[in-house]
Amino acid sequence: MVTGVPVITVDGPSGSGKGTLAQRIAETLGWHFLDSGAIYRVLGLMVERAGISGDNVDKITEMAKNMPLSFDQGMVLLAGEDVAGAIRTETIGNAASKVAAIPQVREALLAWQRNYAKAPGLVADGRDMGTVVFPQAAVKIFLTASAEERAQRRYKQLKGKGLGVNLARLTEEIRERDERDSKRAVAPLIAAESAYQLDSTAMSIDEVYEQAMFNISMALPDLQR
Repeated sequence: MVTGVPVITVDGPSGSGKGTLAQRIAETLGWHFLDSGAIYRVLGLMVERAGISGDNVDKITEMAKNMPLSFDQGMVLLAGEDVAGAIRTETIGNAASKVAAIPQVREALLAWQRNYAKAPGLVADGRDMGTVVFPQAAVKIFLTASAEERAQRRYKQLKGKGLGVNLARLTEEIRERDERDSKRAVAPLIAAESAYQLDSTAMSIDEVYEQAMFNISMALPDLQR
């Protein structure tokens, strides 16, 4: 991590729109973008493919330390294979949530994530970006939405891809994941004390973006848009 590089963090639960918001901010500013969730999803995919039990902490931690992972122009490359689509399923999302609850895994991936902070700046999307990974971030945003709204958004995405999905079950899975993420012992999903909190339940992405950029401009008045 380059000392003095400005960082903006966007944290929140799955389906809140944080990834879309963070990427849009990064594009506007011409900064680097970190999708930390993709890192945990790739690890979850590796664990699922290997058929490893979630109790095998040593093996999962070893996998985390040696992930053959890279990002290139929208592709998520695992040993050269683009797994960008494969890691976006609900199954892998749940697997990611489980491996993310392992303290040794989070420690192993900490330096990996911090190394993304490079000039001119970084916008980091995740669940503990502002509380653990980049506690000194210049601007911290915590984006949320009701479980019902997030389930509806995911439902529409999956239906649009021609996939069969049950809305009630999807809502329950989101609630379960929220519970697991917010109550884990290490790096729980919580808003940083200094975070600007936004509830996107009844807001469009444009409205969320404008509010976020207003807050960013107030915190970083010399920033060029």
